[in-house]
Amino acid sequence: MAWRGLRNQGQVPSWFSRVRRYPVPTHRIINPNEDCFLVTSEEGELFFKSPSNEPTVCGIYMIAEPDKRIQVIFNYLDVPCDKGGLVAWIDGWELNGQVWPADSWDDDRVVESCDSRPQRKLVSRQNAALVQYRVPARGKGFAITIRHLRNARPCNLMLFGSEGVYTLRNHGETGNCSMVAVSPTAVRVLDLNVGQSIKRGTLLNIETGTISHCTKRGLVDYADIGGASGLDHTKMEIYDSICGLDSNEARRPILIACENTVIRLVSSGRYQNSITMAFSSLPFEHYEHADLICGINDI
Repeated sequence: MAWRGLRNQGQVPSWFSRVRRYPVPTHRIINPNEDCFLVTSEEGELFFKSPSNEPTVCGIYMIAEPDKRIQVIFNYLDVPCDKGGLVAWIDGWELNGQVWPADSWDDDRVVESCDSRPQRKLVSRQNAALVQYRVPARGKGFAITIRHLRNARPCNLMLFGSEGVYTLRNHGETGNCSMVAVSPTAVRVLDLNVGQSIKRGTLLNIETGTISHCTKRGLVDYADIGGASGLDHTKMEIYDSICGLDSNEARRPILIACENTVIRLVSSGRYQNSITMAFSSLPFEHYEHADLICGINDI
């Protein structure tokens, strides 16, 4: 029985109608009737004991501050393999068959367990992680301890909320980094330095302003701004692909009426790329005036 068997258990209609968040860091016992899809931003210990023999799939969606990683220790695990039980640690998030961060997904991000607990500490590469579980054996279960660790070089950031100022950097490395706000937002570029500051040698300090449609211009370092209807930001709808050097904060906000607001920084490795964004909530009454409305072409 593999982790993919946990993933294909039906669709979850909405984050906000199904999740419950713990406001205070305490030792808690998970109530599967209320907390089957649990989102927690707190450290501490969580216990689960199955109330029935039903093969229900549930998840503990953990999130920390953007400059943190998540460590999980399994204190005990009593989930019988022969009953079809399975507990999976996922270094990222998964929902409705979509994973994040999709750009850097690999098999090492999943650790499956039953009968015995993982012996090592499990640490995420970004500020979001997930424990999915199916325990179809009454009285069986597990306990975990959650800790938040400092992340000196964050690349992928998940924001469970829509307020604040955040910077996305590639740290001079080749590859893609992403910032996902799990809500519709108004997002404003405060500072842009993409495809300009060379890692070695003289820095190019001449401001170019914001260059739009960088992918159409054939430029290989750029930041996509847009949204997505699920976690997989590689399937995002793009409002614009921007690059250049621009410190002018007097730019109007971009209104993104999508389930998730996505910033995706694509880097060749030649430049020290960064983009600083201010996020604020997008009221429902402003959706019809948004610059990007996800799924409108599917109507």
